[in-house]
Amino acid sequence: MESQKELVKDFWNEASCGENLYMKGEDARAQFDNQLKIRYELEPYITSFAEFDMHKGEKVLEVGVGLGADHQMFAQNGALTFGVDLTERAIEQTKKRFALLDLKSTLLVADAENLPFGKNEFDMVYSWGVIHHSPNTPQAISEIHRVLKKGGNARIMIYYKYSMIGLMLWVRYGLFNLKPFTSLKELYARYLESPGTKAYSIREAQELFKAFDEVQIETVLTHGDLLSSGAGQRHKGILLNIARKIYPRFIIRNLFSKNGLFMLIRLTK
Repeated sequence: MESQKELVKDFWNEASCGENLYMKGEDARAQFDNQLKIRYELEPYITSFAEFDMHKGEKVLEVGVGLGADHQMFAQNGALTFGVDLTERAIEQTKKRFALLDLKSTLLVADAENLPFGKNEFDMVYSWGVIHHSPNTPQAISEIHRVLKKGGNARIMIYYKYSMIGLMLWVRYGLFNLKPFTSLKELYARYLESPGTKAYSIREAQELFKAFDEVQIETVLTHGDLLSSGAGQRHKGILLNIARKIYPRFIIRNLFSKNGLFMLIRLTK
């Protein structure tokens, strides 16, 4: 029987995040350009959160490079980049991307729970939507803290429990299955992306990151919360298409602006 970590690795090895949705056509350079363009159109808050242009000459580690768009932005803005990912596929894709763009980075297949670096190595650690997939998220956070220099910054996105996505998962897999008392923890773990995916309250996040000297947390509505894009690798069908047409986006934006899936966490060691 496969371990939880092997199940997560298998899921993301099938297609790095966004690969099936946004890597269209035959020209590899055009594919990567298109994926980067669509990524920042769908998630425009990434650029102000990551501050790609603020790390020239700094050692930046990205935990979970995916298809490498954010990694590209750090490198093009002069950071000394290092990147890890649990899957061979993500590292291969990012290496291909960097070769096409004549960019340099140290890219390794590695586990976020056991980073292959020494203490206090990096000026900045970045991780977008990754460590909530790790079976031992607290250990991954401990590793990020360990490799970050004193006074260094980390920018980490994890999922927020009380999101519109969480509500939709409850309606679809709890209420519609006549299991209204199914917990959000179980719903995220079973039905959102890779097996065992987790989402946290703000209080839980504060506890997770308590080793850092400064912790700032905000939540943002996503294209997923607003049903304004594709719903990822696991969710398709007629009901979803109907919901997308009748979804009350204006109400969600105005009354539930704090109930987005993405929890943006700014940290200083």
